[in-house]
Amino acid sequence: MAKASTGKNKAAGGKRGAPANRASMSYETIDVAVRNAVAIVVLNRPDVHNAFNETLISELTAALRAMDSDPEVRAVVLAGAGESFCAGADLNWMQKMAAFNRAQNLADARSLAAMLATLDTLSKPTIARVHGAIFGGGVGLVACCDIAIGTQDAVFSFSEARLGLIPATISPYVIAAIGVRAARRYFLSAERFTAAEAYRLGLLHDLALPEELDARVNELLGTLLTAGPRAQAECKLLLRAIAKRPVDADLIADTAQRIARVRSSPAGREGIAAFLAKRKAAWVPRGE
Repeated sequence: MAKASTGKNKAAGGKRGAPANRASMSYETIDVAVRNAVAIVVLNRPDVHNAFNETLISELTAALRAMDSDPEVRAVVLAGAGESFCAGADLNWMQKMAAFNRAQNLADARSLAAMLATLDTLSKPTIARVHGAIFGGGVGLVACCDIAIGTQDAVFSFSEARLGLIPATISPYVIAAIGVRAARRYFLSAERFTAAEAYRLGLLHDLALPEELDARVNELLGTLLTAGPRAQAECKLLLRAIAKRPVDADLIADTAQRIARVRSSPAGREGIAAFLAKRKAAWVPRGE
């Protein structure tokens, strides 16, 4: 995977023999490429550190939905062009929103909330490739991804309170990632914190040197592509269904029904048969 700072990522997820780009759409604020079963979605407003505006929100939502329904896509990498992953909301856009009435502000906020929910509920594995500045809504994007890998020099902040605002739409995903206690501190203080702190809090799963970030992402993609895509989708549904539920008779019955259904599915049968026959399952890319 080429560095996202170019805004023109090469193939990811494959080790050799990369085919030509199979899917590419034209957007104003993002770049999208699909190669070797991996979609690379690059926020491409480097002049404003990839800050959100209404166009980026709309385009990212559409791109994510397209990737989710594309059977050729097995995983999605979210990256940022230029110096930063994402510095949150574009201040010029926010100034424009401040002049709008409450109904218009609500519609706009719902668009942002829908984008975050789309990323959070994507049926395929998602990786945030994190570098540079990650502020406000940008931290929300990281929290919405299944896996986040960041450079050791990345800097984070929930900067909304300094602007007299609140991190409302991102809060469910951030609190799920770092917990209420840490959110209390960083939402209220709006202070900046390091990649090491983000790792300690659970916002980042792994840290890498800047020059090693792409290699680490590709290594993880190689692992993700050996797992069953149907099983991964079911795992994501399972996590959402059981998180914070009490272990009672209903939960026990639910989990039993889920494993019984998946175990008897075509994908489940293929996975067990491949393991017993000491061969690779049908979904494992050639060369893995």
